[in-house]
This record gives sequence, structure tokens and C-alpha cells, in this order.
Amino acid sequence: MDEKLDEKLDEEQDEKQEEKKKIIRTGLIILAIIIGAIAVYYFGFMKKPKAAPAPKTEAVAKPEERTAEAKPVPELPLVELGKSDDLVRQMIKEISSHPRLAVWLQSRDLIRKFTAAVDNIANGLSPKKQVDFFEPKGPFKAVKKGNLYVPDPSSYGRYNPAVDIFISLDAKACANLFRAYKSLFQEAYKDLGYPDSDFEDTLVRAIIELLKTPIVEREIPLEKSVVTFLMLDPRLEGLSEAQKHLLRMGPENVGAVQMKLREIAQALGVQDYRIPKAQYLVPEIQK
Repeated sequence: MDEKLDEKLDEEQDEKQEEKKKIIRTGLIILAIIIGAIAVYYFGFMKKPKAAPAPKTEAVAKPEERTAEAKPVPELPLVELGKSDDLVRQMIKEISSHPRLAVWLQSRDLIRKFTAAVDNIANGLSPKKQVDFFEPKGPFKAVKKGNLYVPDPSSYGRYNPAVDIFISLDAKACANLFRAYKSLFQEAYKDLGYPDSDFEDTLVRAIIELLKTPIVEREIPLEKSVVTFLMLDPRLEGLSEAQKHLLRMGPENVGAVQMKLREIAQALGVQDYRIPKAQYLVPEIQK
């Protein structure tokens, strides 16, 4: 009798552990995608003196052009879009206690906000409005160098915690779990006014947009304006708003984020030739 009772208790314990593992795996994709959006932009120091040029639309690979083999979609608990916030909060608490994440846990409609942010990035626009709940500590700082200003390296360090979390994630697991809950993102995307568009294609376009951001070698010459700073290299000042947000993280963080974005793109099945390689740029001042 005691042996049967012990066996039953062991089975129940194993079931609980397996369920916990499923919950943790589910959280990876939600964290990866939202942190991917959070980590690449917010709080800037550069301002365009004129309207940004219309972003170039990057063709998205058709299903037959994706080279990655189809991955089995894990069986995960179903949840409605309108009731998904609690799941997101639960997932993130299970896999990270980082204080920065706790701030945005108080926000609502997390999947909807992320979907809108990705749509903005894919079109070269700023996603700041959708993620106003996240802000790096401290203001941007610039230091005088000769007759110009350059960014204070400490300003780049404000983004280190988010970048460290982002690059630690498993890209393949993220891609698999994204597809497992793709219907929620697709529903949110439809509500934005895209009834016939595939949100995964938009996610890929957003990744490509950020991968086109150059990694800047040497300091960026700045000119102080009334409320902010302008980049004196027209190639940098001419970047899209989304690319500028990533640029403000500093060259080391840009390289680290882009490396993880390439892994995620490959895990999503994007062909290698479509994934932009790292581009390096030495700033110049237009004479």
C-alpha cells in the first residue's frame, strides 16, 4: 500500500516538473522578441533636421526560399490574446528577475505593443511609443573634443543589462516557440490593419532593417542643437529612426545584438544571402 502511494506521489511530482519546464520554454520566445524590440531603441540623443526618407522595402523571403527545416511546434497551453498579459508576466518571472523587466510587467497589452513596435521598425520608424514603459537609467551624455562633441561611452553602458539578457537566449527555441504562439501575434497584427499580411514576414523585415545599421568605428562627431545632438556624418544622420535607435547603444552592443538577430533570422529559415553582413563605418564630417 505504501509503495503504491509513493509511486503515485512520484508520478504527480514528475508531471509538475514537466509542466514547469513547458512554461519556462514558452516564456523564452515572448521574452526574446520583446527584449529584442526593447534593447534596440529608446531614449536618444540624435535628431533629424528634416523628415526621414521613405524606407526601402526589403523583399521578404517566400516560404519556398526559407532554407531551415521545419521544426516541430511544441504543445503549449492555449491563451486568448486579450488575456495573454498574465502569461507573459508569469513567463518572464520564471526565467529572469532582472529589475528592468519588472518595470514593464505593469504595462498592458504586451503582445499588441510588441507587434506594433515590430511593424514600426520594419518600416524604419521609431517604436518608442509602444515601449514607453522601458527607459535606460540616466540621460545621454556627450563630451567636448576640440570644437565638436562626441558621445560619452558611459551612455552606451546604459543598455548593457538588456543586451546581456537578449544575447543569452536560444535562437532556435525562440523561433519554435514564436510559431507556437504565432496566432496571437497574427491576431494583433490583423487588428493594426493588416488582414492579409503575414506577421512573420514583418518580423523578418524588422530584423533586416536593424541588421543594416552600421557598426561605427571611432567616435561619432556631434553638433549640439537646441535640445539634442546631430550627427555630422550625413550617412549616419540619414539612417532611419529605427536604425538610429540601435546605433545609440554603442558599437559593441550593436555588434552583439546583430549577432543574435542573425541567429534568430537563420532559425526562422531566412536564407543566408538575404541576411545583411556586418557593415563597418568610419565617421566623417561633411565639408
